[in-house]
Amino acid sequence: MSTTTLAPARLHRGILLAVALTALNLRTAVTGFSVLTGDAADDLHFGPVTAGAIGTIVTACFAVAAFAAPPLARRLGLERTAALAVTATTAGILLRAFAWSPAVLIVATVIAFAGVGASNVILIPIVKQHFPQRLHAVSTMYMVLLQVGQLAAPLLALPLASAYGWRTAAGAWAVVTAVAAVLWFVTVPRSSPRAPAPAATASVSWRTPLVLGLIGLMAMTTLHVYTLVTWFPAMLTDAGLSETASALLLSWFAGLGLIAAFVVPPLTTRLRNPYPIVVVCVALMAAGYAGMLAAPAAGAFVWATAFGLGVSTFPLCLTLIGARAANPQSASRLSGLVQGVGYGIGCVGPLALGAIHQAGDGWNITYVLLAVTLLITLGAGWAACRPTAAPAG
Repeated sequence: MSTTTLAPARLHRGILLAVALTALNLRTAVTGFSVLTGDAADDLHFGPVTAGAIGTIVTACFAVAAFAAPPLARRLGLERTAALAVTATTAGILLRAFAWSPAVLIVATVIAFAGVGASNVILIPIVKQHFPQRLHAVSTMYMVLLQVGQLAAPLLALPLASAYGWRTAAGAWAVVTAVAAVLWFVTVPRSSPRAPAPAATASVSWRTPLVLGLIGLMAMTTLHVYTLVTWFPAMLTDAGLSETASALLLSWFAGLGLIAAFVVPPLTTRLRNPYPIVVVCVALMAAGYAGMLAAPAAGAFVWATAFGLGVSTFPLCLTLIGARAANPQSASRLSGLVQGVGYGIGCVGPLALGAIHQAGDGWNITYVLLAVTLLITLGAGWAACRPTAAPAG
């Protein structure tokens, strides 16, 4: 019998709540701290280089943790790994709030986002294991909560910082992650025991079109998302918009992820071949880059909307990982492989494209290069979305 059959209703509710609280905090430590960087820099006396390093560390940790999480899960079990990951996130957030030097702040960032990176990977197989009959509903829930946390964190951080200081604002989310960690530790003794999957079911081959397609789709999506998160405000201010307007448009870009989180996962699971979603997303991204070339200031709201909806390939990719994997163990391996490579490229993209912008004295070359990479998205999406007789793993 499966753990889903054996587990009582109370255990399932506890795991569902743990998934929800973990998902809510998958991006709060990113966006909630970005608006506090200036105050932290003034207090700890660091400059743009350190601030830029902190941003790079985030995606680098996501990539490294994505590769490390699956073998750890095979040794400890999914729930134990989730408990340790969320505990690390909590410790990192608290250490960052009490940081007394830039070096400590960087160490805290590494600890926090190693935990977040592992959680990124582990949630997918946990949902597949405990909620196989409600896969698209629970997947939609945690993707929506991820977006809610990403939006709410900066909005709450500013008033908290104004009233109590940046350290309180930076550490506040540790309360929620601590509750999630406790829930994970409570569920461990009563959920699935440590039981490493046999090699035949746990292994995921790089060479299958499905896996290569998922890797390419995640890599290109991450490249575009993190390039825009990093540089979109600068692109808009260079086009003549105010810093306030640029910040609001970045928030609008991020907020549109809520629509994707509600719509894309259920649509993906219902369609035999969800490739039309990829085509629509690529068309929107291409329109956005063309618009930024032709009229970046005049059509800024339209281009931000196109980008915000165009990166809906992110929830598509996460949903496909869960849907195409043969079992929770394969989902863990597949999730780690796809996200590890994807976030690795996402880490390099903003730095490389920023350097190209600086060398070229403008953003036009960057827009063209990003538009060209959409061809890879189309090809990878075809392989990832194509119905397969044999699931991954």
